[in-house]
Amino acid sequence: MESTKKDTSASALSKPCCQIKSATAPINADPVLVPRQSTNPLHDPPSSPEPKKKRGRRSIKNLLVGPLALFGAGGGGGRASAAWIRNLSSLPSSPASLSTGIINSNIANNTPTPPVSHPSPSSSLTDRAVTPSPPGSDPENPTPIPLVITNNCGETIWPGLATQNGIGPGTGGFELSPRESRRMFVSPDWQGRIWGRTNCSFNADGTGPSNLNGVNGLGFACLTGDCFARLDCEFTGAVPNTLAEFNLIGGLEGKQTFYDISLVDGYNIPLGIIYIPAANTTWIPPNLTNAACIASAGYLSDPSSTGTFYTNSSYPTPFENLQTNRGVASWCPWDLQKYPPNKPGNGIYPYPDDNIQRPVFDPCLSACASTNSPQDCCTGQYNAPEVCRPSLYSEQAKSVCPDAYSYAFDDQTSTFIIPTGGGWEVMFCPRGRSTNILAIFGKELRQIASGGPPPGQGREKYYEELLAVVTNKTYIESVSPKPASLGVSLKSGWRKVLGFVGVVGLMTVLL
Repeated sequence: MESTKKDTSASALSKPCCQIKSATAPINADPVLVPRQSTNPLHDPPSSPEPKKKRGRRSIKNLLVGPLALFGAGGGGGRASAAWIRNLSSLPSSPASLSTGIINSNIANNTPTPPVSHPSPSSSLTDRAVTPSPPGSDPENPTPIPLVITNNCGETIWPGLATQNGIGPGTGGFELSPRESRRMFVSPDWQGRIWGRTNCSFNADGTGPSNLNGVNGLGFACLTGDCFARLDCEFTGAVPNTLAEFNLIGGLEGKQTFYDISLVDGYNIPLGIIYIPAANTTWIPPNLTNAACIASAGYLSDPSSTGTFYTNSSYPTPFENLQTNRGVASWCPWDLQKYPPNKPGNGIYPYPDDNIQRPVFDPCLSACASTNSPQDCCTGQYNAPEVCRPSLYSEQAKSVCPDAYSYAFDDQTSTFIIPTGGGWEVMFCPRGRSTNILAIFGKELRQIASGGPPPGQGREKYYEELLAVVTNKTYIESVSPKPASLGVSLKSGWRKVLGFVGVVGLMTVLL
């Protein structure tokens, strides 16, 4: 492989993936999801996932020893066995690249270019969603499970993949140009995470940075998400990074799939998860499964309670409806910016900092990743939701990405649970709005995860009532948070949450 080097010219520095500054980034070596068990699948909601653990700095011993346990059986940094690779040889090749382009936004005027619609890598989401089949008996899980990664950013990214359980896709990372997708496969019991690396510059064989100092002066090959400067990751990525996490065979008797978008490690670029139904799951409405977190300026469309960016007009997706491109440019608390703007000539930041121009690419550390304190990481004496409350970072993150994990005990409003089966597309830099699915349709998703209709109700009747709710745009808009009730105000360049009646309020009640 030829070495790749990002453009650091003045024009490149204004792009969402190209603001390069010198700084350190701690390595994260924790495992991802663990199996969760549901108690009564017909009456009780599926069990909450285990709380997110601290993902801050690690000692050298933990950096070297911890990941070995993480990638022990079968995973191996995402690599597949020779037998598994042979089994994949007869499967379809990668789909055609998605046609898309970069959004040129006028952030000051909040006038982004309209978002581009995207077909699904396997088949059209519209085709699948218009006439889904009613729920029926679950056949055996399809093998293998398709996993598609799409780069919808305007810049090259380098996806990283880590496997905790099962057989991974055969790679731990690769380069992905704009408008390109890569189709891979994992085993039905796969557990792992996917993240995007930015501003990478590798040597010819992908085993280190293109120069000894690396992109940040400390030997890193990537500005965010770096994994010991290797193209093919053998360890998880450096914070901050936006994560897609999967446990394909969890819950009751391994018949549930858990997945989420996590900001517990921080945030670097927008990320979406699009579900590719299997034969036994085509009946699940797509506006209940396709999640997105868009917390970067230039990617947002105008505020709206619903939309069709991830489904179609028959199944309106609930959206976060308050943020604007101007507002989302400054959601990260000032002291948690990974690469804050340069200080003025006198070396002192003015206060308040409202008028300081932040970089377009503005990765944000979580409070835990920044301080590594038990209080921020919910460890030690703070290892319980009663004593570990959301930090300012968590509140801000939840306000821009309601469906994403924001801190360790943010399970009820952040974990998607559906029956096993089907594949996944992880899309970097989706356009549109962050989704707000779990706050609006959490009850419906829990019933779907438990296996379908409650006792005494036939499947046809259950499905009819389900569709009546999830296709009702008026209902979605009526229960979506309103600006007055959410109580959000701007102060000192931060979005300080004064009251949580909407999504964050629901999280507080359920914890």
